[in-house]
Amino acid sequence: MDAVQALSEFKEYMQIEKNYSSLTIQHYTKDIDTFFQFMKQQGITKLSDVSYFDARLFISKLFDEAYKRSSISRKISSLRSFYAFLMREGKIEQNPFQMLSLPKKEKRLPSFFYEEEMEKLLNSPFDNGPIGQRDQLLLELLYSTGIRVSEAEGLKLENIDFSVGTILVYGKGKKERYIPFGSYARDLLRIYINDGRQQLIQKGKQNHSFLFVNFRGGPLTARGMRDILNKIMNQAAMHANIHPHMLRHTFATHLLNNGADLRSVQELLGHSNLSSTQVYTHVTKEHLRKTYQTFHPRA
Repeated sequence: MDAVQALSEFKEYMQIEKNYSSLTIQHYTKDIDTFFQFMKQQGITKLSDVSYFDARLFISKLFDEAYKRSSISRKISSLRSFYAFLMREGKIEQNPFQMLSLPKKEKRLPSFFYEEEMEKLLNSPFDNGPIGQRDQLLLELLYSTGIRVSEAEGLKLENIDFSVGTILVYGKGKKERYIPFGSYARDLLRIYINDGRQQLIQKGKQNHSFLFVNFRGGPLTARGMRDILNKIMNQAAMHANIHPHMLRHTFATHLLNNGADLRSVQELLGHSNLSSTQVYTHVTKEHLRKTYQTFHPRA
């Protein structure tokens, strides 16, 4: 069976039947393309000719090339799903990746900002122009709602309900959830929507309802958001790299540190499984340990 055609059908299946985001489909495609390159190197011309031994050899090669365990685990999952799809369609008879065990993940605690650091970021100098209004709102909204950068990228004016103070976001798998926002975000939203955003839209002569707008008046991309956050870090004289997910981690950690229950945080983050949220309990325990060692006289 032609590998390129098989991948094309799998992408169509992910888009139409599974309703995966374009970014998720890109990750799957990249993982599968890596395996196609391996097949070419090994002289394997058909997907049906791939054996369990070939799958093991591919994983060994990834380890030799110093891929992270998380990346290898994702590639196994992508290829397992790909072959499961081919079996379902009757294209092949066995899934060589089905019996492969996933590498154990490295135990890494999510990085976050302490409350003093977050205050310093939020109090960074912002100008009153449209760009300054947008940047300040982006920082505030990511921190005060914990939304993913992809969710912020897709946020539209009609998703904002000022009467009850919530935003409607579409998470992974297009799952909907409502998230409350506070008074700080509400004030910044009103200023930006009524002033800065209108100026940017008029400047670019564009007509769309996306909340975050670039200097040309078009929708602001996730990459543009990362650049903005790094600029804010520099302005605050905080010598560290920032990524949007750090604000999501900070949102969850600060809620738990201040007494929020785990189930509520799970719902706010849009996690399907509680285990995804439980990682933050380790962060808060570490925070408590450091606080104890710092302030208790007999620590």
